[in-house]
Amino acid sequence: MRVPPPPEVWVRIPSWEWHRAGLEAVRARTIIGAARVAKRLEEDAGEARLRSLPGVGVWTAAEVRQRAVGDPDAVSVGDYNLPGLVGWALAGRKVDDAGMLELLEPYAGHRYRVTRLLESSGRRPPRRGPRLPVRDYRRF
Repeated sequence: MRVPPPPEVWVRIPSWEWHRAGLEAVRARTIIGAARVAKRLEEDAGEARLRSLPGVGVWTAAEVRQRAVGDPDAVSVGDYNLPGLVGWALAGRKVDDAGMLELLEPYAGHRYRVTRLLESSGRRPPRRGPRLPVRDYRRF
């Protein structure tokens, strides 16, 4: 089992170690910024507080709230695959983020739980189109 280091250690990681780990400087700055205010984030990991950090957007705030505080209603708006999956499972067609939120509206309060159930159902839209290339951050 691995345990992540405490925030004080994250702040002291040198830039070349971030680079070797495959993270570009922008993401490293975001993580270091979050580590510097970790105590306040642990007190209140609400969306407004998370989004006040540079580099943390709607998707990241939702993902953190899902995992860190178990927010049952945090929807990952901006996810590449989730709207298509939700649209396919609930309406039989692919939708965008707005369409996904509209389809999930009857489940307000439990929208993250619903998306997890849909992900585990195995129902997926047909795959058509090119695969996204894997980005090699070591070459930046």
